[in-house]
Amino acid sequence: MLMEAGYGFARRLKHPASGALVAAVLAFAPLGDALAGPVPVGWTAIGAAGTESPNGVVVAPPVGGPGYSYVTTNGGTNGGGTLRNGFGSETNGSTLTTNAFVAAANDTLRFFFNYVTSDGSGFADYSWARLLNGAMDEVAILFTARTQPAPGNIVPGFGLPAAQATLTPGSIGIQAGTTWNVLGGDSGTCFASGCGHSGWIQSDYTIADAGTYRLQFGVTNWSDTIYDSGMAIAGTTIAGVPIDPPTSVPEPASMALFGFGLAALGLARRRQRGTAPA
Repeated sequence: MLMEAGYGFARRLKHPASGALVAAVLAFAPLGDALAGPVPVGWTAIGAAGTESPNGVVVAPPVGGPGYSYVTTNGGTNGGGTLRNGFGSETNGSTLTTNAFVAAANDTLRFFFNYVTSDGSGFADYSWARLLNGAMDEVAILFTARTQPAPGNIVPGFGLPAAQATLTPGSIGIQAGTTWNVLGGDSGTCFASGCGHSGWIQSDYTIADAGTYRLQFGVTNWSDTIYDSGMAIAGTTIAGVPIDPPTSVPEPASMALFGFGLAALGLARRRQRGTAPA
């Protein structure tokens, strides 16, 4: 009981509605590196999304890396990651939608995902992916993932639609560890049982009819707006052709060296011009 009271107190302290003093303290909390890069060109986001380099429990994906795209509840908007019209108690979240792509009948749509959640027991955050047609109508639910407080699979998410894609591996439990800078101040934290990450999971779906489509990914907080969750996405292809180019985020030191190299090259060119014969 004392432990539960402690968890509840911690949640109230973190909650935006807890009062001006707490809000002022949180305003100075570190936000991490959750916005290291923009979403891929042509993709659109609601809430918080972008691109990142491998860090923490999210290692380089099997293909399409070493970078990846992500969505997170850290900085999400109200209703931003809700699937369909919601199932009750969703709060804030984020959605990421790819550019439109053309597919033929029987083409294979493939991508990899990794669900990470710092929330557990009684606050079952979830994430999902779905296929949309050219009119932005839902064609298929490709997977759902949800915090699982008790032992068992986190994919498909309990109480959510079944996946219509083939997932590899097919049985997906939760692995220990939530360190990921996309979660901001919640990176490395855990509220009760159920926290962790899924590891990289492969999703394959066979397109039934030729047409124009988009992939859409989302993640949402459940019952509150704290102890964030997120999902990494990589290797999105249709019939083996990337829907977006592989993403990578240069390290700051690499960018500095690159800039220094350009400056040195410019200086050398100016010196060559200055010493050239008239």
